[in-house]
Amino acid sequence: MPLLPDFSGAQAAPNAIRREDYAPPAFWIDTVDLTFDLDPAKTRVLNRMRLRRNPDVPAQPLRLDGDELNLARVLVNGQGASFRMEGDQLVLDGLPAAEEGSFELELFTTCCPIKNTKLMGLFVSEDTFFTQCEAEGFRRITYFLDRPDVMAMYTVTLRAAKAAYPVLLSNGNLVEHGDLPEGRHFAKWVDPFKKPSYLFALVAGKLVAREQRIKARSGKEHLLQVYVRAGDLDKTEHAMNSQINSVLWDEARFGLPLDLDRFMIVATSDFNMGAMENKGLNIFNTKYVLANQATATDADYSNIESVVGHEYFHNWSGDRVTCRDWFQLSLKEGLTVFRDQEFSQDLCADASARAVKRIEDVRVLRTAQFPEDAGPMAHPVRPDSYIEISNFYTVTIYEKGAEVVRMMQTLVGRKGFEKGITLYFERHDGQAVTCDDFAQAIADANPDSELARLLPQFKRWYSQAGTPRLKASGVYDSANRSYTLSVLQSCPPTPGQPSKDPFVIPLNLGLLDASGRELPVQLEGEAEGSAGTRTLVLSRAGEQFTFTNLDAEPVPSILRGFSAPVILDFEYSDAQLLTLLANDPDPFNRWEAGQRLGLRAALQGIAALATDTTPVLGEAYLEAMRSVLRHPQLDPAFKELVLTLPSETYIAEQLDVVDPQRVHLVREAMRAQLATALFSDWQQAYEAHHDTGAYSPDPLSSGRRALAGMALNFLCLAARSSGDTVWPGKTLQRFKDAGNMTDRFNALNALVSSGHTLAAQALARFHALFKNEALVIDKWFSLQAGASDRGGDILPLVKQLMKHPDFSLKNPNRARSVIFSYCSANPGAFHRPDAAGYVFWSERVIELDALNPQVAARLARALDRWSKLAEPYRSAAREAIARVAAKPDLSKDTHEVVTRALAGS
Repeated sequence: MPLLPDFSGAQAAPNAIRREDYAPPAFWIDTVDLTFDLDPAKTRVLNRMRLRRNPDVPAQPLRLDGDELNLARVLVNGQGASFRMEGDQLVLDGLPAAEEGSFELELFTTCCPIKNTKLMGLFVSEDTFFTQCEAEGFRRITYFLDRPDVMAMYTVTLRAAKAAYPVLLSNGNLVEHGDLPEGRHFAKWVDPFKKPSYLFALVAGKLVAREQRIKARSGKEHLLQVYVRAGDLDKTEHAMNSQINSVLWDEARFGLPLDLDRFMIVATSDFNMGAMENKGLNIFNTKYVLANQATATDADYSNIESVVGHEYFHNWSGDRVTCRDWFQLSLKEGLTVFRDQEFSQDLCADASARAVKRIEDVRVLRTAQFPEDAGPMAHPVRPDSYIEISNFYTVTIYEKGAEVVRMMQTLVGRKGFEKGITLYFERHDGQAVTCDDFAQAIADANPDSELARLLPQFKRWYSQAGTPRLKASGVYDSANRSYTLSVLQSCPPTPGQPSKDPFVIPLNLGLLDASGRELPVQLEGEAEGSAGTRTLVLSRAGEQFTFTNLDAEPVPSILRGFSAPVILDFEYSDAQLLTLLANDPDPFNRWEAGQRLGLRAALQGIAALATDTTPVLGEAYLEAMRSVLRHPQLDPAFKELVLTLPSETYIAEQLDVVDPQRVHLVREAMRAQLATALFSDWQQAYEAHHDTGAYSPDPLSSGRRALAGMALNFLCLAARSSGDTVWPGKTLQRFKDAGNMTDRFNALNALVSSGHTLAAQALARFHALFKNEALVIDKWFSLQAGASDRGGDILPLVKQLMKHPDFSLKNPNRARSVIFSYCSANPGAFHRPDAAGYVFWSERVIELDALNPQVAARLARALDRWSKLAEPYRSAAREAIARVAAKPDLSKDTHEVVTRALAGS
């Protein structure tokens, strides 16, 4: 192993926190009464708490967490008390014994929100106060037992200058408000439910609200509010409609009603995350609230619906029942991602739209989570240790966690899962619990299910990292008219877990004949077969399933609906994949067949050292894609998914050693070939789908726009090689005339991604049109930083974009739009032979770490998979990581990421 760099100038390695070391708190906090005198430079916080000792824990001092606070007063039961500081902790000895009952602790502290660039705790964004307390931000507001298993009742009084901060919001219900002397005013909020400190929130500023009153099934009326800046009110209708749909859906699907008099959403442009589910006062990144047809794309509308749903569903799965410790993060996040996925699918009008949503979700999992499972940051859905919990808000916790919940539903059925959810909330309402508690409730509600039978083994999904791999093969026995499917499961080693035990894997399967007709599925020993999808349950390292009454060898459709988060290895012939692509009634496997064919062509092209002029795609593949484009019954959105080639990231994950430039070259050659070979079909597709009438973000209209946008993209790409000026000209006109952002941005993207000379004119016009719309300018930046690299032109452009007057490193959305779009989402441009991309990355990580460690640590993940790179990329990437790791005073967030990356060498 190469020598690691000298870390003598760096800080000592931070201590890891381990799940096995969990201990209940020594004290409980019953009530919290907070009074804020809000001032950007010096906010005063009076914290009165009623505490009592935990009788189940040996007597010990009270240790309260704090971070960057100025402590002015400590009183116990109204009297001065001695205390000491140990690091960032406030320690109090000699507190009343358990038998003396509860006592009051009063703390007075100050903090400086205007200088809080970390955007954790209390901070100021555009003259408005906001908070972000998950996971450990509350300790930046006041000293506290800042852990999720300490749940208390909160009363909050906010005081501020009325002219500057006319709106004062916090959790729960507004019980009192009024004026104070000297132009100040106050608002008092009471949350009727116990909550952990990470769910605390306040907002204060000049805001306006869209309001809607709705009536629950019980007949109770609730007030819904979406707060934004005055100029953004016209962009809140979709968020409000999504909020209404979320409330109605959760009560209809799971019997979970809204439990507060009012429910508020507030949007801010400075936010590390997408949104935060603070009880009754959700704080959102503007990206997931603001939309109208002029400024937001169909994808934006879809994301807003999903994220609004996600945060609302946390009202039960996260707020009413929370996690005992941060190792159980997926208890709330995996379950709630599953719930928001189900919500979005249930809102779809037809099966095709549901299938498109499922495919989109799986594509995220396979392009982001599978690489994480194979890299240095691999961790189980329930991690065993961490240094900085913020680093574990990951696709493993969220998306893979959702797949674990989905497998539970598959094993107990939809109705059985709803019964399990009901039991879970009946048992644990108002508690902080574990992933084991959730799984037990689902199993106990379905005692005759496969989940209940195999529960201890099923829970390996929580404890074992890595993506299981299924090696399947089939043998047809013509004499016995039977087909035997053999399946071997394995899981590669991951950091700290060299060997894995078998998982419980629900495997959805169907059988087709050579012409594509679905066959009855009849297992050996069964009296008769049944048509459609069958769920097989794998639980051993190797298993066999024999299907009978088959007159010829079937084409197996395995892993329908992506029934488990696994990698399937099955040696399909091209003919079998073409049969599935043309005929499989399961939309996921139909799409997957096309992906496998495209991936196979890409890997062959990479192995053959293809050039940008070498044909990579065979005629059979091209004809299959032509058939998809022309198919009269297929949904346009589904066509667009099938015709989208596997990404460079996904292709790279299939290789043992990755030359990023070769991957980029081959995929670009595939795009160019699709563009020219299907030119007339792209023309027809555009003409048939470009007019969608009055704008609506519904799935059918969105699908038509997506396919028309794809067609424009390929037509401009074809024009690049042919010299044609007609379609680029039409595209520019489409850009100018578009009546909605989706069509406008699709046209702009077609010009930029094809590298056409008209792109510069369109980009300038786009900026001029939308220079006052921050979210739209984010798109403008991102499109350029993520454009296809031609001759190393993107990195100089990115450096130029960072000098643009609209760029700010302190705004996470803007930083992501340029730096992340280049480093994390544009591998062909980032992985340069001269290593300049890696040098740029290291400089930006260090620069961001001083401002906002959470954002820096996310950027640091861009080189997670460096050890797979071919030379010279591998050595250069490692050198860049080591340069960051050797930086003195590196944050815990970034330190954990880069040191784990180096340990993976």
